[in-house]
Amino acid sequence: MSKTAIVTGGTGRLGLAVLRGLYRRLAADDVVYLTARDPERGQAAVDRLRREGFAPRLAALDLRDPAGAEALADTIAARHGGVDILIGGAGARIDLAARNQDQVGAYVDTNNHGTRRLIEAFAPRLRDGARFVCVVGDLGGLRHLPHRLRARFDVDRVSLAELSRVMDDYVRAVQDGRSAAEGWPAWIGVPSAIGTVAAVKVLARELAEDPARRDIVVNVACVGRPDPAAPGDAAARKEALDRAAADVVWLATLPAGTRTPHAELVRERSALPFRA
Repeated sequence: MSKTAIVTGGTGRLGLAVLRGLYRRLAADDVVYLTARDPERGQAAVDRLRREGFAPRLAALDLRDPAGAEALADTIAARHGGVDILIGGAGARIDLAARNQDQVGAYVDTNNHGTRRLIEAFAPRLRDGARFVCVVGDLGGLRHLPHRLRARFDVDRVSLAELSRVMDDYVRAVQDGRSAAEGWPAWIGVPSAIGTVAAVKVLARELAEDPARRDIVVNVACVGRPDPAAPGDAAARKEALDRAAADVVWLATLPAGTRTPHAELVRERSALPFRA
């Protein structure tokens, strides 16, 4: 039976590298979707990959659209019956020239609420043996938070909806100028990454509670972020990009029966601690 794979964020450099690596691991009759918010950029990415000998299909997806992920999930289910590989690589970038107050809302809506929308839409469509990988650019461990904030991300108890409310509270704290006093890190990517890791862990908990869901493995790939002060070594940046893409593909193609890593934040194929 052929597999169906979906890669969100496929128009960026990492997304393209992930798609290339995925094609090298999958069978000729497997189907791969590249999703894009911008149809023109999506078509340009598809055309580029086709010139390289790959054959992705383009699908429109804006993770800030509350109905977008559900509509795509319905379409994929109708065409293929379900999903075998889902890579959540789409995300907003932090503008170093903009104030946190001016961008945190859109950032969290895309990266965190977008992840929740992806999970809610596609988790019921994950087939037995499916692999789901979310991608974050920052370390998402609770050690980056003071103790008084850590209970908000208690993945043994909270729901996805409750996590969304936590992230909304965080957005309001940043916008109101209260975040530093409350103990939130100055870099908005860190709370966002923590929220993403927590959401995947909640998904893993919910899957474990359903005995009918077999051999579904979910993880978060931490691919790091470039240091804007680092020298512009193009070769080094490409090497880091290729390593990050290879790690994402590795998680997305873990063999049947894999027990670990599962529900982990993974960097360079090693699980990182979530709880401090």
